[in-house]
Amino acid sequence: MLKVSIWRGVDEGEFIDYEVPMRANQTVLDIVTEVQRNQEPDLAYRFACRVGVCGSCAMTVNGRPRWTCRSHVNDVIDGDRLVLEPLRSHPRIRDLVVDLAPFFETWKGSGAVFKPSATRDDKPVKITADDPARKNADAGIECINCAVCYSACDVVSWDKNYLGPAALNRAWTLVNDAKHGERKETLNKALGDGGCGSCHSMGNCTRNCPVGLSPSAGIAGLKKFALRGLPKVEKP
Repeated sequence: MLKVSIWRGVDEGEFIDYEVPMRANQTVLDIVTEVQRNQEPDLAYRFACRVGVCGSCAMTVNGRPRWTCRSHVNDVIDGDRLVLEPLRSHPRIRDLVVDLAPFFETWKGSGAVFKPSATRDDKPVKITADDPARKNADAGIECINCAVCYSACDVVSWDKNYLGPAALNRAWTLVNDAKHGERKETLNKALGDGGCGSCHSMGNCTRNCPVGLSPSAGIAGLKKFALRGLPKVEKP
């Protein structure tokens, strides 16, 4: 049997201990599902795809934010115990579920909403596969907003004005995207209050990203742009 401690409640609550049968190739999400189906039918948690695509099952597992569907028990267990909590730095709704609305609001603060630079009647912007800016944009574009990096970031935990690594990573992709019509505006927002200047470069976002992105590299790139300005965009 596996011992599991799960946070129950909202801000006021407690850890409840459960015992779950251990099985081969068991994931942490399997454990939570086992508890909900057989012991605590009112246990609140999120999941959707179960195969590492949506990111909705993210929780704090033994002190570290993870996608629970990709986390095998044998890889994350500490002794014979699992401790499961909601993602930190988010308002709690109940049990293992957090409110992600404030996290998504950080995108607006970083200017991370795409605005096209041209219409179908304009000449296309010239972009080549080996263009450095194109490579920079591609390096950060696979973010699916699971909020693991936001939860892992120590600066977010003490500075509620900090936009966080996900929003700034998105800003980094846009300031490198020649098709984005508000690159300067996005850069100015990313450099403003709560922006990339607040990053302490500890790298927790990069170490914990489930898809292997490096928000720290993007934030460092934004800081460089602050000194030398945006690269020019060529048109045919």
